[in-house]
Amino acid sequence: MKSQADEVKQIAAQLLAGMLANPHIEQVYPTESGKLSREQQQELIKMAIAMAEALISQVETQIESHFQHHLS
Repeated sequence: MKSQADEVKQIAAQLLAGMLANPHIEQVYPTESGKLSREQQQELIKMAIAMAEALISQVETQIESHFQHHLS
């Protein structure tokens, strides 16, 4: 079974890839060179990690609720 840290890393990487593939990201982070700065990259990474952690937390909460509901 994967550790939660591994799950966060995997989900965050997938979210980050999706963000970077989104053509609208250029509107949020306009650049002259067409490349994100190191600071912009770090901001996106932090956002992806936060989103992954929130997603895992929500899924765990729903699973707990589901099991408690069915056990009652």
